[in-house]
Amino acid sequence: MTDALDLILTARREKRVLAPMGKAAPADLAAGYDLQHRVARALGAVPPAGFKIGATTKVMQEYLGLPGPAAGFVPPGTPQASGARFRFADFLAVGVECEVAVRLGRDIAPGPITAAEAESAVADVMAAIEIVEKRYGDLRELRTPTLVADQVFHAGGVLAAPPKSWRKIDLGAIWGEMFVDGVSRGGGHGRDLLGHPMAALAWLADSGAAHAFGGLRKGQVVWLGSVIPPLWLEGPCHVEARFEGLGSAELTFS
Repeated sequence: MTDALDLILTARREKRVLAPMGKAAPADLAAGYDLQHRVARALGAVPPAGFKIGATTKVMQEYLGLPGPAAGFVPPGTPQASGARFRFADFLAVGVECEVAVRLGRDIAPGPITAAEAESAVADVMAAIEIVEKRYGDLRELRTPTLVADQVFHAGGVLAAPPKSWRKIDLGAIWGEMFVDGVSRGGGHGRDLLGHPMAALAWLADSGAAHAFGGLRKGQVVWLGSVIPPLWLEGPCHVEARFEGLGSAELTFS
């Protein structure tokens, strides 16, 4: 039987949809996160540059058919500054998400914490765009543990410059909006992320990803989730995620 790790890496290398893995697939979420850690080791991504959280909104959970959030590692070298350019052809069925991201100012050990405790560990808060790929067919057939093992759609991202006084901003109330070639494609509030962006970070601290990777580390970046469903792009374009008080993250696909 072909190993699940080989199946994931081969699909990535050949830029094709990850097929259901049958008996090789991880049986549950714990096995999915363990396999994700094996993927990270194989890609030289331990420790990772950070994490992404998927499905922090009810809309996203319904869209993906997930019972709750899921997290994936972010490889070193992946986070780019706002304004970065990417080749559209380098991605498989590429999409973008309108996100709030944080950079950690200290380590967070794996385990339960409050949103206030999570916030105390944050150095910066930023507008962000996550790049995602539609690497899957029928998610019900693929199953959630395999989605988790494959980093939950993650393919890259950009970060805006952080404001200096983010602690004065009501992060739950801020409005974020996504624009493609200057046209609004929808938006949402910070409270859409599990009630508050820092609640999403607190969730991550006790998630299977945090336990598999030994916790969260100072300097890591966390994409906290999208306030809109992913926008699947049809071709080269300019994308902007604009959040009140946090500025704009921008990227271009050429």
